This record gives sequence, structure tokens and C-alpha cells, in this order.
Amino acid sequence: MNDAPTCKVEIRDVYKAYRVDGQPTEVLAGVSLCAAAGTFVTIIGPSGCGKSTLFSIICGLQQPDRGEILFDGVPVRQRLGAVGYMPQRDLLLPWRRVLDNVILGPEIHGEDIAVAKREARDLLPLFGLEGFGDSYPAALSGGMRQRAALLRTFLCRKDILLLDEPFGALDAITRNGLQEWLLEVWQRFRYTILFITHDVEEAVFLSDKVYVLSARPAQVRREVRITLPRPRQRAMTLTAEFAAFKQQLLEALQDSPHSQVSTT
Repeated sequence: MNDAPTCKVEIRDVYKAYRVDGQPTEVLAGVSLCAAAGTFVTIIGPSGCGKSTLFSIICGLQQPDRGEILFDGVPVRQRLGAVGYMPQRDLLLPWRRVLDNVILGPEIHGEDIAVAKREARDLLPLFGLEGFGDSYPAALSGGMRQRAALLRTFLCRKDILLLDEPFGALDAITRNGLQEWLLEVWQRFRYTILFITHDVEEAVFLSDKVYVLSARPAQVRREVRITLPRPRQRAMTLTAEFAAFKQQLLEALQDSPHSQVSTT
């Protein structure tokens, strides 16, 4: 891509294949995308097209067969620990209290635990967890568990965050509330966020830019810049401009078989 210097994260012509029953199965077929610093970029596409595989490559859990991952215009091969990554499940440890769960990143990196806990306690109200720092995950609602997992990701202190369908398992009312809350937190910290969802409306509401992937083997079918003003308001979802962005994304998805994308 020609605009590499403006990209905080750039995926450049990435290919990935696995062997299934002894046969090669191509998952990613030349995926390229760019996320500028401090922007919110969403990736949508049919189920099984390779979105989570792409995140696994970006965070360094896997390497591409071909292609490059660049941070700030520089190719980086050893990427483990370079970004904050929240997978689809919250993965809170049931035997640890909320406060002990959210400081796992600083603890693993050998930071001062007392300092990490003070910072985490200060952030509990912002993350809707005030009064629950000493609770166990079993006492939390689904939405609260997701907020705790996001706080844990934020406390890794990385300026690039990968969020893989963090609200996918929640009911519509809870999901809408968490979308608005996530935008408030993001606008405060201005991390660069890469976000996966199956929900077209969520993609439009949250994003500066949306990449639509094709069915496997995935390629970028369309790049859509969302020019709605910020801060975003829920009333925007009823406007003709919002509907036009949704239509663009749906048109890009409609030729992809096995697409399971929500339009609500």
C-alpha cells in the first residue's frame, strides 16, 4: 500500500493456509488493510472467512505464509506482546477476583502489583465495575464480564487493541449500551482499535473505516470510510446517511456465500 507511513497498523498482502485432512486449505489470499493511529477500524465478513486468523497473525500467535505486518511503517516479525488482544470469550479466571483478573498483563510483565491495582481501582468506575473489584467473575453479568475483559486488555498499556467480537454473545440492549460505552472510553484514550463483528449496524456505528472480507479464502472485497460525525449518537442509526452506509456493506457481503451477518 502506498500510504504505509500513515498506517499505525498495516497488513500487506497476507496469505495463510492450513492443512486439513492432508490437503492445503487457503484461508487468507492476499489481504491488505491499514489502520491510522487513533482510528477505529472494523473488519466484517462471512463466518469462517479468516477474520480471527488475521487477528492471530497480527498479534504474533501465528506467522503469515506470505506478506508482512507493519507497525508504524516498519515490518515486525516478533509481534507477541506488541498489541492488546481480546478474543471472543472473556477468559476471566474464575478463581481470581475481578481486580486480580484485570491486572494480569502488568503482573506477567513483572510490574509493581500494588501500583497496578491502584490504577485498576481508579479505572473501575469508568469501566462500569465500581464496587465489583473484589467480586469473582461468577457474580458478574455478561456485560460486566466483557467490560472486565476490556479493562484487562486496556491495562496491557498497548496503543494497538484487537477486539474480536467482544459483544457478539450479548443481548441487543446490553450490546447497544456497551457500544456507546466503548466509544466513550476509546475517545478518552485514543488507542488504535481493530474490531471484528458480524453486526453491520455495529460496524457503521463504531467505525471510522470498515473492511469487508470475502468468503474463504478471504480477500478485501470493499473498504468503506464511515464519515458520520463524532461523537456518535444512537439517533444516527435512524438517518438516511446511516442507512446508506449499511447498504454499502450489505451489498459488498451479498455475493459472499455462508454470510451470517446481522443487520440490526
